[in-house]
Amino acid sequence: MRVGTPGFIPGRLSEARDARRIPTMSALARQLGINPSTVSRWEDGAAAPDNEALQRLSAELGVRPEYFLRDPLATKEPVFFRSLASTLTRDLNYQRAQMRWLQEISSTLENYVDLPVLDLPDVLGGGSWRQLRDSDLDAIALDLRRHWRIGEGPCTDVVSILERVGFVVATIEMGTAKLDGLCSWSPIDGRPHVLLATDKMSFPRRQMDAAHEMAHALLHRGVSDEEFQADLKAIEAQAFRLASAFLLPATTYPLEVKSASLAQLLLLKERWRVSVKAQIRRLADLGLVSPEYATQMYKLHSAKGWTKEEPLDKQWEPSKPRVLREALQLIVDEGVRTKADLLAVEFTIAPDDITNLVGLPTGWFDRDPAEVVRLKPTSRPPMIQAGDVVPFRRK
Repeated sequence: MRVGTPGFIPGRLSEARDARRIPTMSALARQLGINPSTVSRWEDGAAAPDNEALQRLSAELGVRPEYFLRDPLATKEPVFFRSLASTLTRDLNYQRAQMRWLQEISSTLENYVDLPVLDLPDVLGGGSWRQLRDSDLDAIALDLRRHWRIGEGPCTDVVSILERVGFVVATIEMGTAKLDGLCSWSPIDGRPHVLLATDKMSFPRRQMDAAHEMAHALLHRGVSDEEFQADLKAIEAQAFRLASAFLLPATTYPLEVKSASLAQLLLLKERWRVSVKAQIRRLADLGLVSPEYATQMYKLHSAKGWTKEEPLDKQWEPSKPRVLREALQLIVDEGVRTKADLLAVEFTIAPDDITNLVGLPTGWFDRDPAEVVRLKPTSRPPMIQAGDVVPFRRK
């Protein structure tokens, strides 16, 4: 008689299936060539796979067997998405699973390095997001800029700012145009984690997406999943307002708008690096153009074929997160842990999943560090680089 694996955690099977976009337990059973009721019993905890079945399951889902024996993240924090009604459940579950994997990776790396200190002011002052008016959001945006010392001019790179103040940021291909990003606070290290889409990406879109998820982290941490579902429209409008106010401050941006025309906004896009469409919305929010005139501008914007891609979208490369990438490279380069050791002991997901989430090239774990070209020894003291943001954790 075969005996199930002791300590098998059913939630891990559901998570791995979501991460592989396998929509149902029956679909996984077909891939494994077994009875659907068997997978169902594994996922509901009525039974556990024996060692042979566990090995097959691990190989099919691209994880180590130990993955199913480690507790998954348990959190009451909501995951903020831009859209729910029009998005496939399979896509939402995929992104939730990827977010949990990202949080596990960053937590593992924090065992060895000190990530930037979390520096997020209490923008609500103990109050509720429901009490905020539009003018409050404009004021919060200015307070954030002052707190983080970035002035009131164009923001050159939101992603680097978020990483500097303690956010964990990563990018992946979402596989759908209906999701631009998501945000969630990690129950492990208490940091906000942001996962941004690379699908059809441009620099202005990356800026707005990152600022939007930042707004969720700051304004809506206390929102429950039920509230998020019920008040999605209001919560999303609030996040967009704060993101727009952060990118286009009310004290400076309007002074540069000489005329509310698409040609003028395109010129301002080159300086502020915010899409023309988002600028139209900002002008309407500030009452600088009427709702009727804004609608006319949107229609002209669409008639020009700018809905999918605006002029200048390809002028700048989308910014890429670097903190987790540098942390993992530092651990290996300094000989603290080898790549093989990390895969065998620390991580339970596939190497390609790790490199995809931290921004390293595919196959990085297969490369021999000894083959990396190194500088010649020098007697000069090493220079401190601005990118060195992940020192080793002090023992």
